[in-house]
Amino acid sequence: MRIPLTKYAVRELLVLGGLALAALVASALWFWYAAPVFAAAFLFILAFFRDPERPAPAGPGLVVAPADGTVVEVAEVEEPRLLAARSHKIGIFMSLVSVHVNRSPCAGRVEAVHHHPGRFLDARRPESSAENESNDILLADVEGRPARLLVRQIAGVLARRIVCAVAPGDRLERGQRIGMVKFGSRAEVYVPVESRFEVAVAPGQRVRAGVTVLGRFQ
Repeated sequence: MRIPLTKYAVRELLVLGGLALAALVASALWFWYAAPVFAAAFLFILAFFRDPERPAPAGPGLVVAPADGTVVEVAEVEEPRLLAARSHKIGIFMSLVSVHVNRSPCAGRVEAVHHHPGRFLDARRPESSAENESNDILLADVEGRPARLLVRQIAGVLARRIVCAVAPGDRLERGQRIGMVKFGSRAEVYVPVESRFEVAVAPGQRVRAGVTVLGRFQ
């Protein structure tokens, strides 16, 4: 059975996976009692960088989750960086067992991409949204409407690298891969309140990238 792995982690798969596999072989030859530990490490690396195929749901005006994980925040806030508007905010925490490939919440055109240096606080904490290293992807012409939407990739305690695979001018489809954040992190979606967007999730809910509907434009 083939395990689908992300193209965004070739280096980690070769280095970390290679080391774990080499340790597994060595332990099997010379200290068999440690072999289960290295086997588990090798399987964890494969599982962390998995990238399953996921068909996005069809329907007008839908916005889907950009990441796997747990909804940790649903609120109305001021988004001052790129939207400069009162916005619906949906925060998703990705644990170490989540699929970490990020996907576009909706169809749209990439208007801007901005990287923000910062700290590496626990991504479950609300202040990580403003203080941690992050990457903003601003989408325009969302779902064929004169609306904008912001996706924020946020590094966490262990996540030290954000991969953004899109650039200004790119046109995205709902559920399309846009990058990943490695080793535990957070993803957020901001939609201006004036866009008549209705949130359909609540804190504590588990979501899947490209599949779970976060809400819809009315």
